[in-house]
Amino acid sequence: MHPLAQNACFELILSRIISVFSCGNSFEIVDGKTKKSTMKKSLIVTGLLSATIMVSCVSKKKYTELEGNLYSTQSQLAATEQEKAELEEKMQIIENRVAEYNSRINSLRDTNDALTMQNDGMLSIEGATVMSKNSKEKMKQTLANVDPTLLAQAQTLEDSVNLAVEYNLKKNITSTTEAGQEDEINISIDQTVVMISVSDALLFNTGSYRINSKADPLLQKLAELINAEPSLQVMVEGHTDPRTISTGVVQDNWDLSVKRATSIIRKLQEQYNVAPEKMIAAGRASYMPLVDNDTPENMAINRRTRIVLIPDLDMFFAML
Repeated sequence: MHPLAQNACFELILSRIISVFSCGNSFEIVDGKTKKSTMKKSLIVTGLLSATIMVSCVSKKKYTELEGNLYSTQSQLAATEQEKAELEEKMQIIENRVAEYNSRINSLRDTNDALTMQNDGMLSIEGATVMSKNSKEKMKQTLANVDPTLLAQAQTLEDSVNLAVEYNLKKNITSTTEAGQEDEINISIDQTVVMISVSDALLFNTGSYRINSKADPLLQKLAELINAEPSLQVMVEGHTDPRTISTGVVQDNWDLSVKRATSIIRKLQEQYNVAPEKMIAAGRASYMPLVDNDTPENMAINRRTRIVLIPDLDMFFAML
């Protein structure tokens, strides 16, 4: 029982006891039976006091029990609220992760759709190299100008692509050369690597590494091609026939093949502004012949300078 309730109860009981005593006094005055009335009143007062004490004791015990239950309930409620807050925090983290994953999934889906659309516009070359439909159309236009005999030898799509690139390159780099000089230039392609072989008859005099002035238009076109693509790598290889050579400035065919390669590179760098870090000079002497060195004509074929261009895929298809 609450302390205020207990005080109210005691006050009520006390007022009743006073009332009894008051009544007892008036009885003594009226009928004079003082002793008997006083005894009865004493018994009544004793009973009331005992009842009050008992009620007070029972109520306090009950109050303590209820108070303990209240504290326990409040503790459980606080623990539950704490647990609820922790669970809500964890749930928020999970929801944030789910939202992030959904965002990634949507982004990947968009990327996949874009790649699918892009792939729809691509064609495979032997399962490795790809080209756009636009590039294929350009290739068809180029092949319409190619010698039918050469075109008949193209067995695969890759063969057709190489043939179209060879045609366009040769047409471009020989556009400013003199009549008949295009026969001194041969172009071949292996896995998008472009190899341009130029006869020594166009570039050098016999046994010399000094470049003929008639080679300038060709070298200018090569420089324009090389400068058009920053990532393009270029290797210049000198090749000779097996005839012995030894002069005051050339020791042997190794020396001659390297000097010819460096002469080409030096001119591309100094006169046509080709970045030197893109170029490599190499000499092969007479040890990589195209044909047997058994006739003067075959030895003339083997005396050559090979310019190897290594483009990226985009530039390769741009050559179509």
